[in-house]
Amino acid sequence: MEYILNPWPWYVSGPLISLVMALLLYFGKTFGMSSNLRTMCSIIGAGKTTSFFKFNWKEQIWNLIVVLGAIIGGFITTHYLSNDSLTDLNPATVVELQNMGFENSGATLVPNEMYSIEALTSPKGLLLLILGGLLVGFGTRYAGGCTSGHAITGLSSLQKPSLIAVIGFFIGGLIMTNFILPLIF
Repeated sequence: MEYILNPWPWYVSGPLISLVMALLLYFGKTFGMSSNLRTMCSIIGAGKTTSFFKFNWKEQIWNLIVVLGAIIGGFITTHYLSNDSLTDLNPATVVELQNMGFENSGATLVPNEMYSIEALTSPKGLLLLILGGLLVGFGTRYAGGCTSGHAITGLSSLQKPSLIAVIGFFIGGLIMTNFILPLIF
């Protein structure tokens, strides 16, 4: 049980991801989470007003099951298979986060200063949530997929657009972390 409760090393999780990718490629499927938004919009009838949503959504039910599995798996993992160990952060990172106002850096998986109900209902939290949601939504459509689709499926099938997108994701993350986030907090 101790092995399940601790984070899995790369040499276990990496081959498991590779096995899943090989199976998806064998069956002619591609992995990605953002494509499910299009599928859900199509299911509720968005295809009646926009041609982008006119497609056979029933062929994508398997991907919706993947999302459901991720949600259920995340719930089970956080509530029943977590050992509540601290996240091992670099001491310099802890100091930087404390200077920005994060009190218990590494004590939780996500900081309460950003993800508590109080933070999300504050004006600053709502602005971050709305602006971040719009940027992520626009970015996934503009890049032709999300981080999981490009970084896992696209790179494993050697697609040049996915390599460019993943490089862009990292550059955007570095800019956000080092320049924008310190201004916000």
